[in-house]
Amino acid sequence: MKRIFTLLATALLAVSALSGQELTNFAMGGRGPRIVSPEVKDGKVTFRLSANYATRVQLSGNWMANPWTGSIDMQKGEGGVWEVSIDAPEPEIYTYNFIVDGVSVNDPLNDKVQRDGTRYLNMLFIPGPRSENYYEAKNHGSVTYRWYDSALLGISRRMTVYTPYGYEKNPKAKYPVLYLLHGGGGDEEAWTSMGRAAQILDNLIEKGLAKPMIVVMPNGNPNQRAANTLGLETIQMDRQDPKWQNAYVNSLVKEIVPFIDKEYRTIAKADGRAIAGLSMGGGHTTSATILYPGVFNYICPLSCGIRESDHLDADLQGIKKAGYKLYWIGVGKEDNMAYQGSLVLDKHLTDNGMQHTLFVSDDAHVWKNWRLYLNTFAQLLFK
Repeated sequence: MKRIFTLLATALLAVSALSGQELTNFAMGGRGPRIVSPEVKDGKVTFRLSANYATRVQLSGNWMANPWTGSIDMQKGEGGVWEVSIDAPEPEIYTYNFIVDGVSVNDPLNDKVQRDGTRYLNMLFIPGPRSENYYEAKNHGSVTYRWYDSALLGISRRMTVYTPYGYEKNPKAKYPVLYLLHGGGGDEEAWTSMGRAAQILDNLIEKGLAKPMIVVMPNGNPNQRAANTLGLETIQMDRQDPKWQNAYVNSLVKEIVPFIDKEYRTIAKADGRAIAGLSMGGGHTTSATILYPGVFNYICPLSCGIRESDHLDADLQGIKKAGYKLYWIGVGKEDNMAYQGSLVLDKHLTDNGMQHTLFVSDDAHVWKNWRLYLNTFAQLLFK
């Protein structure tokens, strides 16, 4: 009986192993050496795809001059494996896909994937000083999803919360909170999926470059309960109706902040709160701090800027009167959507005698910049 049991166990393990090797078996075609893609080596990146049936295979990546329509033809080699090598772009995280006979497909050999709305894209990591904090650290914080009931919006909603390494082990310690807001088309998973927020904070904290902090990443679409990948029904909302004006910002300050202060060990005062957001989230950042001055002492609008208005100076004076510790603006000099508006904000802050930083980087309205900004301003918070 013992021998039979041993044989059955061995068989089950074999089945389990085969199941775990399914993608590898597909990649190898059941024979020959293992195909590697992408392969970063000696300043080159090589992409490979086994597609013997295809008549044309192309590579498309967001590092290209025109990532929307640009592509590179791949060459078919032995065993029906298509291949192309390129010069490695500068250290960063990039996204790419293959175009097989006109159809966009992901790289089946690359398990590093991020979600951008309804698109799932492979990630290409190029190592270097700029991207070193985008990799996994030795010590990891925790990323969880939390639901809260919004009386203002009339629905239950989901947010993502990062707690730093050691949070669970130090039950008496209190932590400052960064409210980190996504842009248009994003949701509560954008900063963890595309922004590498958890990895950046893990690395900065581990290196002693940033204070241990909680990071709250809400869903900035007031008609959504959660990311649309959950398939939950959205609510009808007329954005022109004054009833819904600043609906999300009001919920953020009046509902989300109190929820976090109740559920987590926070430093529940302005000195313990920061707010930052990209694009649409940058607009939410400026609106929240103008409408509710004195709630956040660290203010970081990214790639959004602000419009000229006859009340802008009075709005900024409200922030100045309430007090703040840091006002940090990040924008790309090629960002046609936000660069000029960021200069407007910079000018009015200067005219109102408000100390601030205008951080201008290369490139445009892209995650390459937003990861850089988080990696930069996070080192300045709560100090």
